[in-house]
Amino acid sequence: MTFLGFLFKNLLHRKARTLLTVLGVAVAMATLVALRGVAHGFESSFLENFERRNADLIVSAAGVTDQLRSDLDERIGPQIAQIEGVARVMPGLLELVDVQRGESTISVMIHGWNIGGPQFDDLTILSGRHFRPEDRQKILLGKNLADNLKKQVGDWVELQQHQYEVVGIYQSYTHFETSGAIMPLPELQTLMMRKGSVTGFSVTLDSTPDKADLMEMVRARIELLTNEDGDRYRITATPTKEYVRNAMPVQLARGMAWVTSILAVLIGAISMLNTMIMSVMERIKEVGVLRAIGWRKRRVVLMILGEALILSLAATIVGSVIAFAALRWLAHQPQTGQFLTGELSPIVLLEGLFMTLIVAILGGSYPAYRAACWMPAEALRHE
Repeated sequence: MTFLGFLFKNLLHRKARTLLTVLGVAVAMATLVALRGVAHGFESSFLENFERRNADLIVSAAGVTDQLRSDLDERIGPQIAQIEGVARVMPGLLELVDVQRGESTISVMIHGWNIGGPQFDDLTILSGRHFRPEDRQKILLGKNLADNLKKQVGDWVELQQHQYEVVGIYQSYTHFETSGAIMPLPELQTLMMRKGSVTGFSVTLDSTPDKADLMEMVRARIELLTNEDGDRYRITATPTKEYVRNAMPVQLARGMAWVTSILAVLIGAISMLNTMIMSVMERIKEVGVLRAIGWRKRRVVLMILGEALILSLAATIVGSVIAFAALRWLAHQPQTGQFLTGELSPIVLLEGLFMTLIVAILGGSYPAYRAACWMPAEALRHE
């Protein structure tokens, strides 16, 4: 019998305990994988929303990490566009708005864009049409949102006790936009009482070999812009990746995921430690026999750690399946579907495997040490 086969035989000899341990650790690993999947998916979708439109810099209010709280005068946009090296400036207003859904309401991300803006080039109209300059009280719904609200072209949507006609259903390259809605910028400004205000500007720079130097130069000039009275605007221009990484919603999601994941790993490790200690204490004579026939301490340690690793791997597989099912379910819920794709990134799965190793080491090290310290004669005399 091979060494690996011997480990499986030991685990299968106590089927109930093995199964309960796998299920217990699987719940902890499912929590870890699911939460890390949510955080990673949210950050990736947020970043893709900017990078696919070639945004090099994001201009927002200085000192504000929450994008929804950024409030800038839209007249800053033309000033940015006049800076040498700037190829395109896209203003945008992003609001979390309550939308009526039957007898209840759900919170939906509404994007306010200028009609005819370059952002519309990235949308695929599945039914209906784009906005027209003369449109009033009109709205475009992402396909996912339209499905959740059960709305079609020609239907009306209630936002903040105002009615808006659905003129188009669209599909975007990002789940974030496909699960939201779009309104003409002036319409959203009026609805949210933010006349002349935008959340920020996406700035695309000219293509040049020394892009980093150009970015720093443009960044500095943007932050020195002044209003009609000569007072400097309180604005900051941040590279896209840095902006997304430091955004409060992303940091909050990442922090909560890691804190909960650490707790989940500790719970899994304690469960594993309990199982392996019980297993070792029940097999003292068996360990004594193995040591008497020539097994070295190192081989005994590898046996216990190997069993712990097999249990952890099995738990990770089961936990990943549970996490994937949970994410798929959440992706189809009205409140959470606009932020989740229901997919698991390979990076998240690799993190899960790494945590598997930690659980196995934390849960198996002490029992392995105890087993290796027994002298053969002492172990054989144990009752």
